[in-house]
Amino acid sequence: MTGTGTEDLLRRLAPHVLGALVRRYGHFDLAEDATQEALVSASVQWPRDGVPENPKGWLITVASRRLTDLLRSDQARRRREETVTRWAVVDERGTSDGPPHAADTDDTLVLLFLCCHPSLSAASQIALTLRAVGGLTTAKIARAFLVSEETVTRRITRAKRSILDSGIPFALPGPAEASDRLGAVLRVLYLTFNEGYASTIGPNLQRVDLAEEAVRLARTVHAALPGDSEVAGLLALMLLTHARHRARSGPDGGLVPMAEQDRSLWDREAIGEGIGLVSEALPRGPTGPYQLQAAIAAVHDEAPSAEATDWPQIVALYGVLRQLDDSPVVALNHAVAVSMVEGPEAGLGLLAPLADDPRINADRRFHAVRAHLLEQSGNVAAARDAYEAAARQATNLQQRRYLNGQIARLDQERRAVPKDASRP
Repeated sequence: MTGTGTEDLLRRLAPHVLGALVRRYGHFDLAEDATQEALVSASVQWPRDGVPENPKGWLITVASRRLTDLLRSDQARRRREETVTRWAVVDERGTSDGPPHAADTDDTLVLLFLCCHPSLSAASQIALTLRAVGGLTTAKIARAFLVSEETVTRRITRAKRSILDSGIPFALPGPAEASDRLGAVLRVLYLTFNEGYASTIGPNLQRVDLAEEAVRLARTVHAALPGDSEVAGLLALMLLTHARHRARSGPDGGLVPMAEQDRSLWDREAIGEGIGLVSEALPRGPTGPYQLQAAIAAVHDEAPSAEATDWPQIVALYGVLRQLDDSPVVALNHAVAVSMVEGPEAGLGLLAPLADDPRINADRRFHAVRAHLLEQSGNVAAARDAYEAAARQATNLQQRRYLNGQIARLDQERRAVPKDASRP
């Protein structure tokens, strides 16, 4: 297996291994440390020696042994060792002479709700879940939050300590408590999906495995809460957006804008499922941001071509969404939709206030949208400057390549215009 293949496999297995350890031994903070050490060992040994027959069993074995060592070094080692010795440890083949092992059980949903416990701050809930369940590094979590890696590390450390001190049982919460945690759970899944669909860093435009893991987790939550409209809305949004992923990259891995995508590559089965989910959820109410975003995605996906997109309906949906979510990203997308109906100048007018918003004015997306609208309005020089600003802020290689390509295109077009083209 290649290094990339090993990395993908380890990322998928990490939350299952951590869930197995916490479910059986408790001690979330030490279990997370032990899991990480097992993953590091696997990343070294598996490319050299081959992937074991039961990779999850192998990881759980190594992590369990490391966890036992960590527990023995604790001040209360005698009491904790007695707890540990009551459990049989699987061998590398994943077999056991004790109770059925967590290798046969998906503890991911329990782990998800544990990471979103109300004793944690909202920021810590999301950071811990992205790390423990989503498999994101602290660097990628920092980019999602637009904060430093040190800040994310502190949040994760405090979160693990809070879970340890609280003595929270590793089990699904009751209905009332689960409702309190649901908003954070959905936000975590949303950010995880976005990182998979449009990676913030690295050589690849998207991490399909991460996006699909977020979809899988959203299905798990939807199966547990089938009557919740926002859960259905989030799952619909993921399906309707992920349905386009095959068309978003060219043969060279480069970004393909939606208007230029081959829509025959879109996953019509996923689109049908997503439309069905949001169509059922919206009348049931109450209407929330995920349902509205899913409705916007459905309008895009139903259009047979870019030219046939119902932009007035999208503008109306963004108008409602802005009443529920005042984030600058929603305002940015609203400006794009308005420009498609009323022209680029109208869109630029809506962008103007965002230039003073520190949450978005240093973001690649703001400068890229502004560049496009400036070009559409005929201000090519300013558009070029905005494309350069966007390229400087881009941390994903494919996004940077696309933006630099736009700069090169404008330069080529300018050189192709005769010097006396403006003369009568």
